[in-house]
Formats: sequence, structure tokens, C-alpha cells
Amino acid sequence: MTPQSLTLGYVPGGTPAKWARIWAQRHPKVPLQLCAVAAADAADGVRDGTVEVALLRLPADTSGLAVIPLYEETTVAVVPTDHLLSAVDEITAADLDGEPVLIPLDDVLAWAGAPGVPVDHRPETTQDAIELVATGMGALIVPQSLARLHHRKDLIYRPITDAPTCPVVLAFQEGPQPAMVEEFIGIVRGRKAGSSRGQTQPVPKRTAREKTLAKQAARAAAGKVARKPGPADRGRR
Repeated sequence: MTPQSLTLGYVPGGTPAKWARIWAQRHPKVPLQLCAVAAADAADGVRDGTVEVALLRLPADTSGLAVIPLYEETTVAVVPTDHLLSAVDEITAADLDGEPVLIPLDDVLAWAGAPGVPVDHRPETTQDAIELVATGMGALIVPQSLARLHHRKDLIYRPITDAPTCPVVLAFQEGPQPAMVEEFIGIVRGRKAGSSRGQTQPVPKRTAREKTLAKQAARAAAGKVARKPGPADRGRR
């Protein structure tokens, strides 16, 4: 039985709009429900069936789940607009040496030996940390999509060229998938409409005789194209 809808979870900063648009074009009678989920809850949401599929960041506990790598997010530093680092387009980790750095409790990066001096106070959320960056308490190191999500006019962010990237994946339960989940996976993987797994009929193999006839026809066609009129041909006109 075809489900009445498909639920896609996505972590803060996730951008499912492109796939949601394609889904709406191909399956207008099956709504795609978009469900914002906290980064810490995304994998559990797939495991317990709250969402069928989810866009989430690694590292995360994906035990019992299958994942498809999607893209790697650039890691950036968020600082006030009047900060010294605002004078350049990109920075290195060394540029943050000695810099106070805020690390929220919902931090999603896995950067061992990250630069900067951690501030003793750990804000509850990335949003709270952004507010503290604006007061000048310290810098914040996050995936670029989170910096965009929490953009403020009094803050800027700069890519850290030698920082590890943050992988984003599509996660779903292991094992055979319902038809609608398989269809969404196909969209994410770039399959064209009507070419989803299980819908394309295999091309029948040609017999030896059919292959021979095809080769003969190809040689004959090539000979007609390559052959140019000679004197004898002109004489027959």
C-alpha cells in the first residue's frame, strides 16, 4: 500500500528544498513532510520511525542505519564585523591561536585540536553562542550552513582553509525500503523521472546472429559514406 506521505527530517542548516521541489513535481499526490530535528535527535528519529529519511551531519551514531554521502560543508569562524579577521576573505587555523572560542553544548564539529582558547561558559545552543559572539565574548567555529542560518548584520564569517569539513549524509533504516523511500533515494542520487530502481526493464541480450547482422549493416553503411565518386562513376552519368 502506497503511504499517504513521506517524512524527511533535516538538521539545522540542512537544505532539502531542491529535493522537495523535485518530489512535488513527480509525486503531487504524495506530500513530502519536512520535519526540522535537532542534530542530536536526527539519527534516533530515523531509527524509531518518527521520520523515514533524514539529512544529518557526521559524526553521529548511525548504527542500524544506511547512509548516502551527500556533500562536505566548509568550516567557518563567526566573529563581529569589526573583528581583525573581517579584513580578509579566508583564514587558517593559526589565525585563531589565542582567540577566545565559544563551544555550545550542541556543537556538531569533530575537530580534535581545534584552535583558540575555549571559553569556560558553554552556551546551550548554537543560537545562544551566536548572541554571545555579537557581544564580543569570543569566536564561534561552525559549518557554513549554520553561520548562514544564524546570520546577523553585526557578524561575519570566514572560511578556515585548513579545517576539517563537516560531512552531510542522507540516512534511512537498513534493509529493504518502502517504495516511496526508494523513490526519494533515487531523487537524491539524481535518477531521472521513470528510471527509479525496479522500474527500468532490463535490455534483452542480442543473439549471436543479431550481432553479426548488426556488424554487417554497420560496415555496409560505413562503406557508402566513405566511398567517393570516381572517374568511372562520372563517365556513367
